[in-house]
Amino acid sequence: MNVQRSTLIFAWMLLLPAVLYVTVIVAYPLVDTFILSFTDASLKKTTNWVGWVNYEKIFNDTFAEVIIRTFIWTFFSVSIKMIIGVFGASMLNAAVPGRALFRVLTMPPWIVPMAIGIFMWGWMYNGQFGMISGLLQRFGFVDSPVAFLAQGSTAFWATIITDVWIGVPLVTLYMLAAMQAIPQDLYEAAWTDGAGRFYRFRRITLPLLVPSLITMSMLSLIATFNSFDIIWILTRGGPSGETTTMIIDTYHTAIGSKKYGEGAARAVLICIFLSIFCLAYFRVTSRLSSGESR
Repeated sequence: MNVQRSTLIFAWMLLLPAVLYVTVIVAYPLVDTFILSFTDASLKKTTNWVGWVNYEKIFNDTFAEVIIRTFIWTFFSVSIKMIIGVFGASMLNAAVPGRALFRVLTMPPWIVPMAIGIFMWGWMYNGQFGMISGLLQRFGFVDSPVAFLAQGSTAFWATIITDVWIGVPLVTLYMLAAMQAIPQDLYEAAWTDGAGRFYRFRRITLPLLVPSLITMSMLSLIATFNSFDIIWILTRGGPSGETTTMIIDTYHTAIGSKKYGEGAARAVLICIFLSIFCLAYFRVTSRLSSGESR
């Protein structure tokens, strides 16, 4: 009995750091934010309980457009990253001369500090002395300078391109590792039977990459949905709110306008969306695991 008790105590001692971390760093801020979302907290000395008023304001103003824009921004960004990442991983996995060098060259967008990389893209998007506008004029695609970040439609896609540039290396390396884990015997058998490169990719590589694709898509989705640095440094949500996503709007409301209660309600909504994404991910992965076990 004493041995079992000491084992139990030792197990709880091992779990204690993790429990404290989850409680202090994760659980307490979440609960505090949830409670704050039901108040009119601001710079005023007094804080009053207002119930669901902050949530009603979310769906009564233009926040619905912000939600739709966030989903569109996330969808295109994650989709492009996954497509380029899988294609790049396939190229890096091929037996070509200089393969090691090409793998190293995929790292700079991920190694360079994010802020520096975003500032670099900001200079490239500049209409007066930016490289992109200059090249377009030189080759005759446009007649005058194009200020990409000053127009809503171009600024929206400019932020997506920047996010893709930053996120593609991680996706590429992750998918490359997943491809290299596929047994080579399968490819050799298919090649012996006369299967072409595209057929082997479609029938062997893609089916075996599905679990890795789902995992990487979910990780990329959460990071992109919560992406703040890229949009804030490039446009601060402008012009005219055309690049304002949920996380940017939450910052404007809570920090910019000092409406902490309304900002907390927006943060809770973001947490709900991400929780739904995570539940969907675990549901899909559990089905895949059960299918493989059969």
